[in-house]
Amino acid sequence: MDKLKIANISRNFALIIGISIGVMAFIFALLSGSESYGGGLMGIIKNSPNALPWLLFLILIYMAWKWELLGGILINALGVFFLFFFVIFSHQFFLVPFILVLIILSIGSLFLLSWFLRKV
Repeated sequence: MDKLKIANISRNFALIIGISIGVMAFIFALLSGSESYGGGLMGIIKNSPNALPWLLFLILIYMAWKWELLGGILINALGVFFLFFFVIFSHQFFLVPFILVLIILSIGSLFLLSWFLRKV
């Protein structure tokens, strides 16, 4: 396989996985706590700040689609921030946030790999 084909596969795989995880996590974060605010549309609106990190992640996926180097670096930075915030500074170890962080770091790394293979 040539470098361009590997770069395209890497980029497309990162896009598909990133958009899938981002949309599912965004919807989950938006809806999961809305019942504590009374449910319905007002509960979703009041709970919407919980979904902002995942909205940021989706914006970074878009940036990585346009500019692989910048997007890959920012996605990895977000992954490192999530690693410290949700895993290291947490009082308990939870497997699901750790796996999500690893997936985010992998997505950022795939964008960086794609950029690197196109430039070399």
